[in-house]
Amino acid sequence: MPKKIPDAEKIQIKKPFEDRYKKILGIRYDEFLNYSLSFLKRSVRVNTLKASVKKVKRSLEQKGWILEKIPWCKEGFWVEHKTGRRDIGCTREHALGYFYVQEAASMIPPVVLQPKAGELVLDLCASPGSKTTQIAQYMENQGLLISNDFKGDRIKSLGINVQRTGLTNTVVTLMFGHWFAKSSLRFDKILVDAPCSGTGTIRKSLKTLRIWNPTMITRLSITQKKLIEAAFKILKRDGILVYSTCSVEPEEDEGVISYLLNNCPDAKIENIKLNLKSSEPVTEFNNEHYHKDVSKCLRLWPQDNDTEGFFVAKIRKV
Repeated sequence: MPKKIPDAEKIQIKKPFEDRYKKILGIRYDEFLNYSLSFLKRSVRVNTLKASVKKVKRSLEQKGWILEKIPWCKEGFWVEHKTGRRDIGCTREHALGYFYVQEAASMIPPVVLQPKAGELVLDLCASPGSKTTQIAQYMENQGLLISNDFKGDRIKSLGINVQRTGLTNTVVTLMFGHWFAKSSLRFDKILVDAPCSGTGTIRKSLKTLRIWNPTMITRLSITQKKLIEAAFKILKRDGILVYSTCSVEPEEDEGVISYLLNNCPDAKIENIKLNLKSSEPVTEFNNEHYHKDVSKCLRLWPQDNDTEGFFVAKIRKV
């Protein structure tokens, strides 16, 4: 069991939150809560556009950092320092863009997307840039990557990270994601890392527990459905769309995928095979039965791999 956040026992859990997650998790609820109130391990992804994994690993180890391989991402490592310090973002290597501080589960969507050099790729909700920089890295800075967000203040961090990591095939745009449906562009690959409630990230931001409410979940799921439907419309035939959230709410995850499958007969869910532990997707919730193929989605609770909670679905346009 990871180390508990100080004063975790004093944190108030809303009764509706407790009831909902006991309904979803059953006997696993206490384990979910324990991990959600424990420290999250720091992790980084080496940026091979600027330096090799071997070079960065050796450089950090010489400075006292201990690196542990993340099984599902060959460039990813959990990191801790011999002295207990956590400020790996203050290192020279980070400033030079040799690595990106990125949560381990967050590395999964670009791995599943498998972008290739020369493709036309869209990161629909891109800021602050962790997945955009990973996608461009896999594209070897070739082809074209459009990285979009809809808030100007979020674009600032995206632009800084695009420059710091040395991306040269990336165009940053500022607009509502569903507006792309009006364009004539057709993409080989699209990532929709949708804005969400963040209930998988409680251990990183306890504020999530304070602001959580069912109305927020309903409102977000409406936006998510608009985004995934717009993205699927501009996907090329035989193209791949990856939908992901750092939420563990069924309405934001399986519910959104079920909506797409029920409304787009040319959408086909594909299995995701990675070296990690995963949990069974939610097939029904609040008297709503989801499409049978949501069983192919990837659902991660924090306790599965000692990460954030995460959800990923891989969709092909047939």
